[in-house]
Amino acid sequence: MGRYELLAEQIKAQILNKIWRPGERIPSIRQCCKTAELSPMTVLQAYQLLESQGWIYARPKSGYFVSHQTLNLPEPSRQPVKLQSTQVDINDILFDVLQNTKDNSLVQLGSAFPDPQLFPLKALTRSLASSSRKMSPFSAVSNLPPGNEPLRQIIAQRYAQKGIQINPNEIVITSGGMESLNLSLQAVTQPGDLVAIESPTFYGALQAIERLKLKAVEIPTHPRTGVDLNVLAQSLQQLPIKACWFMTSFQNPLGFCMSQEDKRDLVSMLSLYHVPLIEDDVYGELYFGSKQPLPAKAYDTQSTVLHCSSFSKCLSPGFRVGWVAAGAHAEKIQRLQLMSTLSASIPTQLALNEYLRSGGFDAHLRRLRRTLEQRQHQMLQAIQYYLPDNVKVTQPEGGYFLWLEFAQEVDSFALYQKFLAEKVAIAPGILFSSQKQYTHHIRINYALPWNSRVENATALLGRLLG
Repeated sequence: MGRYELLAEQIKAQILNKIWRPGERIPSIRQCCKTAELSPMTVLQAYQLLESQGWIYARPKSGYFVSHQTLNLPEPSRQPVKLQSTQVDINDILFDVLQNTKDNSLVQLGSAFPDPQLFPLKALTRSLASSSRKMSPFSAVSNLPPGNEPLRQIIAQRYAQKGIQINPNEIVITSGGMESLNLSLQAVTQPGDLVAIESPTFYGALQAIERLKLKAVEIPTHPRTGVDLNVLAQSLQQLPIKACWFMTSFQNPLGFCMSQEDKRDLVSMLSLYHVPLIEDDVYGELYFGSKQPLPAKAYDTQSTVLHCSSFSKCLSPGFRVGWVAAGAHAEKIQRLQLMSTLSASIPTQLALNEYLRSGGFDAHLRRLRRTLEQRQHQMLQAIQYYLPDNVKVTQPEGGYFLWLEFAQEVDSFALYQKFLAEKVAIAPGILFSSQKQYTHHIRINYALPWNSRVENATALLGRLLG
């Protein structure tokens, strides 16, 4: 344990022993340097660690203060789901909701994207300018699917660092994570097929299922542990399911992370039934613990898993570069891509390759995770303070979404409309189910910078519910 970690543990113990009480200012960095005989950098690291863990928070020009640690927030209940196939019809309502995410005058608690100020935009711009100057006239041809070879190599190297062996030739670069997911689903299904999804699920999965004229089979989930594998096994026995689309780590909207044992069992079960898993892992890098959880792809020995990810949620939404580690399906996905978008943007592929090789990505990720964890704690504190006691909320260990459950009589779509009138956007629960469920739930994004507008929006939610 480093010196800054030891200091953090000492201050944490002092807070637990009520030497420093909630709301009180702890010694300044300068004072702590004198008493602990440590350098300012060591003390600052300790304070930043405590801040990321939610023990303290900073006030501009005022110092660091002890947070209110008690979070007596009940967990959302698991909702009953009918074991049936459902025709999906969500695009009309979803289009209206997503249109509002473009309005910068709204407090965007319903946005699917993190705060853009969290990304290294200047470094990415430099990489884009540099790689564009060096771009060969033949790049438009040489970087057609499966995509830029050096970028695929560095993605394969990042898999290898986690102990996952992926050949760069199995990786297809796509125009963002959604294209990787859509192409994967198209590669393994035909119109009319049944696709198992989580309940609640990411609305992008519902959009893809509707567009490809497939049918959804919702599998119930636990808000902490994820997909109910017993119900999934029953579904595979009773229904002709052709594919599964699951987020196994920091799922949107619940935020759960399946255990490594459950991920292994999931892959084993689907291999037995010869059902491919489309693993949506766009939030995998946004973990708050000391170690990144492995994806289900780590347990894939029979090319059952098409592992899809993206740089959009952790590095640059605007670059729209994702990929799929598709194994035996790689060639079919390339063919489908050539018939649709042709390829991902060549300049952004080259720019991301240059940025990733500069060595700053992992340092950026550490800062990003620390900030997201801190902002989650601030939002949970506000929810506990402003919202009624009967509100239930998830407390995920990664990502940047919270799922809130209200009393049965609350109409979350009507709540969404009331919020819009007050210049606040939220995501109503009806967006996350093919069976029109979750009418008294909402998803909120806590990645926004914590300020008076966000706090006032949280207080407004409490008043509307009250």
